[in-house]
Amino acid sequence: MALLTPLPDADGVRIGKLFGLDVRSVFAIEAGSVNSNFRFDLADGTAVFARIYEEQDRAGALAELEILHRIAAAGVPTTIPLTRTDGERLAEHAGKPVSIYPWVEGEVLCQKGVSTKAAATLGAALAQVHLAGASLPSIPPSRFRPEALEARLQSIAETGRFDDAVRFIRDKLAEYGPSPAELPRGLIHGDLFRDNVLWQGENIAALIDFEAASDGVFVFDLMVCVMAWCYADDFDVDLVTALLGGYHAARPLNGAEWSALAGEGARAALRFATTRITDFSLRVAPGQMPGRDYRRFFGRLKSLEAGVLDPVMAQLRG
Repeated sequence: MALLTPLPDADGVRIGKLFGLDVRSVFAIEAGSVNSNFRFDLADGTAVFARIYEEQDRAGALAELEILHRIAAAGVPTTIPLTRTDGERLAEHAGKPVSIYPWVEGEVLCQKGVSTKAAATLGAALAQVHLAGASLPSIPPSRFRPEALEARLQSIAETGRFDDAVRFIRDKLAEYGPSPAELPRGLIHGDLFRDNVLWQGENIAALIDFEAASDGVFVFDLMVCVMAWCYADDFDVDLVTALLGGYHAARPLNGAEWSALAGEGARAALRFATTRITDFSLRVAPGQMPGRDYRRFFGRLKSLEAGVLDPVMAQLRG
């Protein structure tokens, strides 16, 4: 889990004052894979969430915050970042941007806790994000474009630790090539895994962690969710059907999108296999098991290539 930059209490107090907050204590949150996250307990008994951006620069962090303000105004359930007393949206610590959010109480579902109703609700919420993105004057480019993934793969190759995996991913990326140009695109979340959705009962309290939000293909984003929410030892066809159905009811997929689901799922599997290596496997000693295993995405890819989605698409397309 990511906790890359320490944040002493004194710095938490300093940052809190910029936002008009009386911070009494700072607690590190051992969650996430990229950023350093904290809970600030306040004098009035409430709390806020603080994030140190480890990879994004100030411009990237500000772009994420603007996205959150815009989609929240469009009705997407998410957290609206706080603004400083001087009107600015970011603080700084150790030369890195810091944002503050309201603390949202909610449950993160384990895989066994994902029901067909939850999957359908999640699918509809993702469609809402895609539709809300139309209100944005501009959308940042993805940090995981093919050339960026290749740069990551090269950095992995230079360690000499995952040669077979790098070769496999490169071969598959070449096999699948770029996404078809005719696919609808716009704002995507890019990383809507189970730990990025907070639930209160059967309702979504907040979609969180929009750091990977960018311009992208909608069905790529949809297949990220399918792989994150509908896979244990293999894909759960009932969950896949519910998630795709919930999305389709809110934002109908066109014929090209239905045909592209498996291919976009493959591209997503290769993207996450790559970042699982850079964000987890390379951070542990050789032979030590990382918190998240990139090989799980090879299993997803194998199932997609075996046609696991064919009966689902036949049912939903009629």
